[in-house]
Amino acid sequence: MSDPNAPLPAAPASPPNWYPDPWGRHEHRWFDGAQWTDQVSSHGRQSTDPPVGAAHVPTVDRGADKVQRDVRRAGIEGVQTGGGGSLFTESILVVNQTAKLIEVNSEYAIFDANGRQIGAARQVGQSAAKKALRVLSNLDQFMTHKLQIVDADGRVALSLTRPGAVFKSKVLVEGGDGRPVGAIVQQNILGKIRFALEAADGQVVGSLNGENWRSWDFNIRDSAEREVARVTKTWEGLAKAMFTSADNYVVKIHEQLPQPLHSLVVASAVAIDTALKQSSN
Repeated sequence: MSDPNAPLPAAPASPPNWYPDPWGRHEHRWFDGAQWTDQVSSHGRQSTDPPVGAAHVPTVDRGADKVQRDVRRAGIEGVQTGGGGSLFTESILVVNQTAKLIEVNSEYAIFDANGRQIGAARQVGQSAAKKALRVLSNLDQFMTHKLQIVDADGRVALSLTRPGAVFKSKVLVEGGDGRPVGAIVQQNILGKIRFALEAADGQVVGSLNGENWRSWDFNIRDSAEREVARVTKTWEGLAKAMFTSADNYVVKIHEQLPQPLHSLVVASAVAIDTALKQSSN
């Protein structure tokens, strides 16, 4: 899905500004009002990188039958139809992390319930020094991690920033246009873990609630404490669990949700793994 002959990422119908880098090589790239430029920025440091090549869309070697098996393991039966084929219209998202012996660059493929890839998540803005430190140390939780959630063509839908944390994690969420959407904020350390889903103005619009002590299965509730979605981690087998860093999640959204709650639910599929697994290193 990263064909070198593919067309370049489309320019936004927006005024000059910094936007999420559509190539996924940096956090931001300057758009001059007419075209993407070579001016890029990561972690507040500017540099140059030519706006060439195809947008990187991570994939995993996972057949439709295995994706459908994940859905069944999450307690969802039957062929799913009528979802619209996009990250914000499908009621079921299956998130599969790329299997790696050592996790240096987090990548995820996102499928619909029938096994068709409709998006991905890619880590951005990592320097060579940071990658080396991740290999040689166990300090992931103290580092800032940034990811982009993209559609199947590489267009940025959401950007996630997890600042370095000592105890509680927080994930900041922006839209594809770089505007703040809200945050996923850890509320406790002991017991079943709970995150508040906050709008950009700080208003709590929902919550993400662990259902067991390992906190890998969650229910998502709106501000009225009504369950609107569920996240279930699926078991891939002992060998994969012991020797790789990969995780798989099934997200079931019960209904079309208002914004920003819907975006925060989609972001949670990746944020859970980023916030919890790296905090437990």
